[in-house]
Amino acid sequence: MINILDRIKVQQEKNLPFVVYRKQLETGITGIFQDTAALFLSEDLSETGFVFAPFDSRNPTILIPEAHSEVIREAFVPKVIKSMADDSFEADDQARQHFEALVASGVAAIEEGRFSKVVLSRKEKVVLQERDYAVVFEKLLQAYPAAFVYIWYHPEIGLWMGATPEKLVQSDRGHFTTMALAGTQKYQDTEEVHWPEKERQEQLFVTDFIVQELRDYTTEIKLSSPHTLRAGGIVHIKTDITGTLKAGATVKEVVTVLHPTPAVCGLPKESAKQFILAAEGYDREFYSGFLGELQKNFQTGQAASDFYVNLRCMQLIGSEANLYIGCGITRDSDPEKEFQETVNKAMTMKRVLL
Repeated sequence: MINILDRIKVQQEKNLPFVVYRKQLETGITGIFQDTAALFLSEDLSETGFVFAPFDSRNPTILIPEAHSEVIREAFVPKVIKSMADDSFEADDQARQHFEALVASGVAAIEEGRFSKVVLSRKEKVVLQERDYAVVFEKLLQAYPAAFVYIWYHPEIGLWMGATPEKLVQSDRGHFTTMALAGTQKYQDTEEVHWPEKERQEQLFVTDFIVQELRDYTTEIKLSSPHTLRAGGIVHIKTDITGTLKAGATVKEVVTVLHPTPAVCGLPKESAKQFILAAEGYDREFYSGFLGELQKNFQTGQAASDFYVNLRCMQLIGSEANLYIGCGITRDSDPEKEFQETVNKAMTMKRVLL
């Protein structure tokens, strides 16, 4: 029987949609292979399948429906991949200047009182050395063992790949799990990290927003203590949030209040989002959207939803990849340091691609 990684190539040759992914801290991978080239949309997150949603919720959410797909699960045994490029590379001066100016405009807007935080991003084009996308995906699985790692394709949308450490929400029989994730440092061979006030304050913004927004839909909310989470070559501050949903609360309602989270947008959400759409100068498309299993756990067969925020992602077009990278901006942000943060976040992805 053909394995999942080989099936990726077959599905692409047939020009049919698919998604292959490994959930956080799991060893097995799941493949969902659509049997038609049709473009299906999720209207209200009541369907069953796998969803791929954009940053801007005014745009449609793509659905790979279970009813029109073959689902395969198998163990993943990584091959030894001999070489990855090292972490050093030259930052593009024009990209640096543009992003530093963008950050400065964000700080100015915060000082004017338009919002307290905004998450700004940039897109960077990289020429691929490896043209076999299944091999790139396998490298990504190895580079991010604790992340949700995926490769997703639809002939009308394109091919996306990523490794995200951030869960948007998991909902199962009235119980939910989400997280607040913010702050970034380069990993220095230890998770015993000193977090400056700027990063701790940024993470507190995210936690407070999520708790406040969920109160109308929950009967109980519990928080963990903030702790350090490693994601490839960087670390973040993470707070786990769990609780119980009120009777009748829907997945759509919960996702609407959470997406986009302060970790990818800002606070207040709508003001920050409008600034992003006007100021960034490019379309994020599915970067900082969300993706995952909808109303179905493909391992147990039970109805559940498990969504992740689409961070550390890239769009692959022929021999090139567009990397999407961003950082949270507050009143105390320094444009030069924020650009360097995006450089650090891009390093592991570049090691996989080059």
